[in-house]
Amino acid sequence: MARSSLMALSLAAVLALAACAPSASDDDTDADNGGGNDDGGTTAENGAGGEDAGGGDPYPVGIIYSETGPLAAYGEQYRAGLEAGIDYATDGTGEIDGRGIEITYRDDAGNQDTAVAAAKDLIGQDYKILGGTIVSGIAVAMADQAEQNEILYISGPAAVDALTGINDYTFRSGRQSLQDVAAAGAFLEGEADKVVVFAQDNAFGQGNLAAVDAVLGASGAEVSSVMVPEDATEFTPFAAQLKDAEPDMIFVAWAGATSANMWQALDQQEVFDVAPVVTGLGDSVTFDAYGPVAENISFLNHYFPGAPDNEVNTAMVEAVEEDGGTPDLFTPDGFVAGQMIVHALSEGDGDVNAMIDSLEGWEFEGPKGTTTIRESDHALLQEMYTASLVQEGDSWVPELIDTVPAEDVAPPEASGK
Repeated sequence: MARSSLMALSLAAVLALAACAPSASDDDTDADNGGGNDDGGTTAENGAGGEDAGGGDPYPVGIIYSETGPLAAYGEQYRAGLEAGIDYATDGTGEIDGRGIEITYRDDAGNQDTAVAAAKDLIGQDYKILGGTIVSGIAVAMADQAEQNEILYISGPAAVDALTGINDYTFRSGRQSLQDVAAAGAFLEGEADKVVVFAQDNAFGQGNLAAVDAVLGASGAEVSSVMVPEDATEFTPFAAQLKDAEPDMIFVAWAGATSANMWQALDQQEVFDVAPVVTGLGDSVTFDAYGPVAENISFLNHYFPGAPDNEVNTAMVEAVEEDGGTPDLFTPDGFVAGQMIVHALSEGDGDVNAMIDSLEGWEFEGPKGTTTIRESDHALLQEMYTASLVQEGDSWVPELIDTVPAEDVAPPEASGK
């Protein structure tokens, strides 16, 4: 493999949980922590459900996600996509052979203990399918619960690589960090001997650093990092450290309400004059917050509505908009989860082993085109994108640079499962 390709893979880090974008407000953050408690959640029925459905009781599905807390904006995107995906996969009926799908939503507020407590409660009520996680650290804990209790778990936008191949019971409906990284190949020219990862010191940031080190370090690059405490609010000293490191390439992995201040600190410390900066393109609320700094950044991208060009994406966009929502970064993760849930129930009828067998190796058309669940480790193979932000009037909008085929960004097979 060429050195530039190896370097691209290292970018796996960059998008891990979410795009490393500035946040316009605290309500639209992608932080990795939060609080909250489980108070029973809410239930939504897709389809007729109940005894009157004609096919028996509805299938119970538990979705544990960030309805409130720092990741609420991403949770909203995921939920809108999920409901559109179930509707699409059931041809608008919300039913499978006359049986409805009854979704119980639980709010984890970004807190691992809250998520695990909700999972245990739903498993105790004999739920066989759980899904929805946004936060990488929570997803790993949920995967452990799935294996211990032998239930099907379909993670959401959480991009931590450790989920792939973690056990037989865990799948993902979004991309993983190594796919983000591989999409950066188009931006990497020549050799970069000294690579610095600028990230938060949490599971998200450490996962990014590990991915860069595993790939770039193995290819001979000197990989170092500037890790910032997750609760930091002043970033000038860390930006100065980054500049003093004199890197050849900078990988930024950031998530949360502090993103705007972080980028401002990099700009004030003239970090963009030191080396190329690569990061992930976040959700639409963050675009304007970059401002002129956007011109100095190379963006990797998981999804924006104008990136894919296919019938499924069109159907998803129209469905979400008709319901009053706005398709965004993690909408397809929810939509694909809906497709996976319907397929698993249709083929496995609620039997966990049969549902797992039905998903392994399944190839289908998703919002991002042809999508495949790799049988060996449950990696979700999908195309990725490179993009730029361009000014349009007083706003900044994404512009597709290139579509990277799924096979070109497929992560190495994991051996843990």
